[in-house]
Amino acid sequence: MLRKCTYCLVFAGAFWSGFAHAGLFEDDEARLAIKDLRVATGELRAQLETNRKLSEQGLLDESRRASEENSLLRKGLLDSQNQLELLRAEVAKLRGQFEVLARDLAEAQRRLKDDQQLVDERLRKLEPIKVSLDGKDFLAEPLEKRDFDSALAIFRKGEFDRAQAAFVDFLNRYGANTGYRASALFWLGNAQYAVKDYKDAITNFRLLISASPDHMRVPESMLAISNCQLEMKDAKAARKSLEELAKAFPASEAGQAAKERLSRMK
Repeated sequence: MLRKCTYCLVFAGAFWSGFAHAGLFEDDEARLAIKDLRVATGELRAQLETNRKLSEQGLLDESRRASEENSLLRKGLLDSQNQLELLRAEVAKLRGQFEVLARDLAEAQRRLKDDQQLVDERLRKLEPIKVSLDGKDFLAEPLEKRDFDSALAIFRKGEFDRAQAAFVDFLNRYGANTGYRASALFWLGNAQYAVKDYKDAITNFRLLISASPDHMRVPESMLAISNCQLEMKDAKAARKSLEELAKAFPASEAGQAAKERLSRMK
């Protein structure tokens, strides 16, 4: 169509050129030429209008496609931003959880260390300790030492009834295997002597002597037996006890005291 219009224009140009040079055309031919020229011009205008509309439609379509693509791109960017924000929030949440777990772990480790120290301290309290008493070295449990020291402290305060009960309880609790047995019997006998329970005092002093004949308290126990016998008005038994003491332990202080008393009893 465009080519045809172009041909018409060329024809019209040639027509007018020929008319100008020759001036020989008739009116009918001129009108026919003008008519053809108008038709060609109208067709050209129609074609141009069509081309314009096609161009505008193409531009509109291209603009619409660009707008749609831009909308899709913006939607994609928005989705990406939303996903990024969600990821950031998740990372922040995980970081917070990690920090909480780290604090909890540190606190658990601290408590475990404290508990271990407490266990170690308790074990040390339960471990036997070395005791030196009345010339004897032996191992004793911490509670055992505590109970003996407590009973002896009561005796030294002059509370002899309470001391007697404390030593009886100690001997019942720890039995014959305790390293404190001989010393506990000695102080129990002294507490009983102080409250004038002479018979039981003699019994416990003799238990000490028979169970631990090499104990350093044996001479004192033999002298205490003679004192109990004198308090019970049994001078014959007291003399015999003094004689046995002077013979068995002549160099001891108790042995010397026995000799002096025997000399006064003659």
